[in-house]
Amino acid sequence: MGEGYLGDGRSRHKSQEPLSPIWVRFAVHVGNGRGRALLVGDSRMITIFGIPGPLLFGQLLLGLINGAFYAMLSLGLAIIFGMLNIINFAHGALFMMGAFAAWMLLEYAGIGYFPALILAPLVIGIFGIVLEKLLISRMYKLDHLYGLLLTFGLSLVIEGLFRNYYGSSGLPYRIPEVLQGATNLGFMYMPNYRGFVVAAALVVCFSTWAILEKTSLGATLRAATENAPLVQAFGVDVPRVITLTFGGGVALAAFAGVLAAPIYSVNPNMGDNFINTVFAVVVIGGMGSILGAILTGFGLGVIEGLTKVFWPQASATVVFLVMVIVLLTMPHGLFGKRA
Repeated sequence: MGEGYLGDGRSRHKSQEPLSPIWVRFAVHVGNGRGRALLVGDSRMITIFGIPGPLLFGQLLLGLINGAFYAMLSLGLAIIFGMLNIINFAHGALFMMGAFAAWMLLEYAGIGYFPALILAPLVIGIFGIVLEKLLISRMYKLDHLYGLLLTFGLSLVIEGLFRNYYGSSGLPYRIPEVLQGATNLGFMYMPNYRGFVVAAALVVCFSTWAILEKTSLGATLRAATENAPLVQAFGVDVPRVITLTFGGGVALAAFAGVLAAPIYSVNPNMGDNFINTVFAVVVIGGMGSILGAILTGFGLGVIEGLTKVFWPQASATVVFLVMVIVLLTMPHGLFGKRA
């Protein structure tokens, strides 16, 4: 039999071996505009609703990856809004700073990926603490709009500084050697690093939820934001708790940035690709709901990925369509508390 070409309509990939009636060597190039993954796998001649299996599973994987970033970023936003009542529009810029911190650690100090996965969130978290002390803390007693305008201005300043110094073309960050390659799942080959990203996001997100919802530390944090005078009467340093909470939310954004660095080019605009969708995730999940941010982030990532297969024209707007439907039927969000 002759050689065959299989693809997704946007590019064609020559098969590495002749096609057979039972086994086909699929080469599917899938992407979402922000990053692409070459998924190659041996699969039986199966289609799901007329879609080749590897294409569908490839988009599901990309949906999970995007959902992982949506979940981590919306988790940080939910913590900051739910506990501090601040709409942090600079979250995308802080996500970008996490990626740049990892790149700088490697470029200037020779510090590899795994140490950077710890050091970069710490550094950016400390930067967030400084921001909170100098600027954000002045917004707590004012209307939400003032905090939004301040953080929006901060995001423009931060992105502008990085753009002026590093340009906007993007800087490469190599996947660590131990996570290179792919694993055969039987129906597709899954890139090891992308699997690591999904697993790391799940661990971090649900660990954070467990700490905030199931421990005495989380109870103290929630009480400090709901009734600060009473908690302070018990000897708790409420201003310090609030500052550390903001720093923790920023560190989560930076952690997501480090995970994103090897997948997307490290550039000053990388946060802009996520922030609008992340705000929609927070609204759909329920403003301030930690569990809602996590589940909605992963869920909308998968929905977005499937939409790229079955209805590509709507893939850029499906998240906002879901937001409109949820707000019309459940104004408090899927997991939010009724006012």
